[in-house]
Amino acid sequence: MTVLVTGAGGFIGGHLVADLLGQGKAVRAVDVKPQDEWYQVHADAENVVADCADMREAHKIAVGTEEIYNLAADMGGMGFIENNKAECMLSVLTSTNVLVAARDAGTQRYFYSSSACVYAGDKQTDPNVTALKESDAYPADPEDGYGWEKLFSERMARHFREDFGIETRVARYHNVYGPEGTFEGGREKAPAALSRKIAQAKLSGDHTIEVWGDGEQSRSFMYIDDCVRGSQEILAGDNVEPVNLGSSELVTINQMIGILEDIAGITVTKNHDLSAPQGVRGRNSDNTMFHEIYGWEPSISLRDGLEKTYSWIYDQLKSRG
Repeated sequence: MTVLVTGAGGFIGGHLVADLLGQGKAVRAVDVKPQDEWYQVHADAENVVADCADMREAHKIAVGTEEIYNLAADMGGMGFIENNKAECMLSVLTSTNVLVAARDAGTQRYFYSSSACVYAGDKQTDPNVTALKESDAYPADPEDGYGWEKLFSERMARHFREDFGIETRVARYHNVYGPEGTFEGGREKAPAALSRKIAQAKLSGDHTIEVWGDGEQSRSFMYIDDCVRGSQEILAGDNVEPVNLGSSELVTINQMIGILEDIAGITVTKNHDLSAPQGVRGRNSDNTMFHEIYGWEPSISLRDGLEKTYSWIYDQLKSRG
């Protein structure tokens, strides 16, 4: 059985390909980036550089596949998605083409990586947010740009299942982080960005860091290993509705900085930039539905995950001299 992973040159895709190969599966790994820009390249995979926004290329890569994980999207952290809304919306070309190609190739199962950004903004105005359950995506008021594309592509997957019989599955990812990911350049998310800032502070001796907002905005963060496991169980399972895939451990940005200070063994001074992009005030994952269906939930603690993430980023920075 050939498993196709789009976005395989990205952070989540690279870890997913590694896990699938470890199970002895034949994997076709596809990304639009040149291979020297992939976060991980696995020699045992069939590695292909292709642009899934081109329908012809999408059809070529889908041939002979029985399962597809569509992770390909133009995305990043809050600084990126707030300032590149049109670019984020253009991911609809990839989302559409890969789904059409899966149908035409006779692919049995199709996984779509959606996002917690689909949830209605009026339910995320307080740092002490009530955890978001799957029904909170409607009435629709998602994150402008990125969230709208994700919500539309969720619906498209649903209708392809209803109209054409392809088994589509949708996971709503909540802030995935871990080693081998983006930690600089503008697309990084909070755990990687803050790990980089703390590591730089430790290496330089300048213990002052910039923090976007007042630091009281809250989120949950899921370690990559939980994401990889959950994605595969969702694709293999019988549940056809979008489901949260995230940790329910709610923390503020300031609390996460405190954890990183403890890991690094330093204390930092925070300069708060109140004009920087911050996103919604609070967001957490209600895992009731996931736990009822799959019998577990993402549970790798933020402390444990940050230790591994910080260590990897620190080593990357230190190796530069």
